Amino acid sequence: MDQDPTCIFCKIAAGEAEASIVFQDEVITAFLDLMPATPGHTLVVPNRHFVRLADADAESSSRMIAVGARLTDALHSSGLPCEAINLYLADGAAAGQVVMHTHLHVIPRFSGDGLPLRLGPKPQASRAELEENAASIRAALEALS
Repeated sequence: MDQDPTCIFCKIAAGEAEASIVFQDEVITAFLDLMPATPGHTLVVPNRHFVRLADADAESSSRMIAVGARLTDALHSSGLPCEAINLYLADGAAAGQVVMHTHLHVIPRFSGDGLPLRLGPKPQASRAELEENAASIRAALEALS
């Protein structure tokens, strides 16, 4: 399925729903988030409908990241408050994905912005735990090949 007629991001990419678009090409559309975490908070979405990042074809996923990277430069020089940037992609509802169309958040950050989007210190994992988890991931990668 190239587009989901019920998906707001598909409608935006197709020009059927209102959005403040900052970039668009044949693969990707980037537009300002309607409920921005900070001014300039931009969403980068594939024009085709993919729920998860793993569902996306290589062209769409790599272009989404490339456009996100380009937007970091644009945001730094835009005049909007921007000392740093978070790139955030929630893959699934448990990770915080609300619109089930894969998308990359490009969020300008500045001192005192009040966003809690920071990873706090956690207890250090044991080497044995890390190696066990690495083995599980390697096995899953091999199974995908």
